Amino acid sequence: MDAGQMKRQWVDYIKSLFVEGFLDGQFLQLQQLQDENNPEFVVEVVSLFFEDSERLLKDLSFALEQKGVDFKKVDAHVHQLKGSSSSIGAQRVKNACIAFRNFCEEQNTDACLRCLQQVKQEYCLVKNKLETLIRLEQQIVAAGGSIPMMELSF
Repeated sequence: MDAGQMKRQWVDYIKSLFVEGFLDGQFLQLQQLQDENNPEFVVEVVSLFFEDSERLLKDLSFALEQKGVDFKKVDAHVHQLKGSSSSIGAQRVKNACIAFRNFCEEQNTDACLRCLQQVKQEYCLVKNKLETLIRLEQQIVAAGGSIPMMELSF
């Protein structure tokens, strides 16, 4: 496949991520910060998001397994995950965190456990989608192409 075909595939793929609600406009803003001086910026930020999210999900699982659940601690972890999701434009993870925080306020352990599973599922989905997007970008660059900067309008 040549760079032109890969670019079209990339455009179609990233549009689908927006249409399906995986990403929001914040991700485009993140991409606009990437330039020739820092060509790996988005990959670095997304990698940090993956590391932080996996640590927070582990911490959340541990906190919710305790006999006396410390809902302030759980809420603090969810708040942090919501913030990092929001900062990279992971819209569905952010939205799942909003629902999760409501159950933290109610101190509802069962609902928090269900929300944790939902957040984990949304995180795994967006992680897979972003990894695919990054692979496509790397293939485009390896074929001598450049990543199209785009204004989404659909």
